[in-house]
Amino acid sequence: MLFSALPGDLQRALEAEASPRSYSAGQIIQQRGERADGFWLIIQGSVAVGQYLADGDFRAVAVLGPGDSWGELAMFAGRPRVVDAVARSVCSLRHVRKEAFEKLLSDHPTAMRPLLGALSSQLQEILDVTAGIRSGSAKARVAGLLATLASRLQLPASIELSQQELGELLGLSRMTVNSALREYEAAGAIRRGYGRIDVIDRTELEVAALG
Repeated sequence: MLFSALPGDLQRALEAEASPRSYSAGQIIQQRGERADGFWLIIQGSVAVGQYLADGDFRAVAVLGPGDSWGELAMFAGRPRVVDAVARSVCSLRHVRKEAFEKLLSDHPTAMRPLLGALSSQLQEILDVTAGIRSGSAKARVAGLLATLASRLQLPASIELSQQELGELLGLSRMTVNSALREYEAAGAIRRGYGRIDVIDRTELEVAALG
């Protein structure tokens, strides 16, 4: 997440200036085609980012939690939003205006270096995940995505993600995902909970992803 790459004092300055927003579970936060006049920071709760399909179903591509941000890339590019965002729970967010962000970078040009590093890292992760989704067995793809999601978290890492959502992210059936998770739980790599998956042994998952 690009926001997290900023120095702490700059993060706090932007957060203090940003307008607070609250959403209830299931409420739409943003829709495709909207003007990207800023980006979002999650203070509390969980948000699913993806797209509504023609039949009305929502297909998630990412599930975000406290401390995560989204929308920076569309804001930088000056292009309309390409994803919908829906609150998975009661959410407390802050909307950082494009003008405030640009002024901060103008006043602190050295902040661009960590932002570029974070952008490169994010792109590499996307390429890694995409490569994993396109190749390998279903079990390896599940392991690879869980390892990636837990890569920035301290173990045990709690990932707020249901089996259904994990299947949607990977294009796999709930039954296939359940089978893989059951095997990894038996091996001690993860622990399943209601609406979440706790990663216990990331190395085990990384090894499984290679298979």
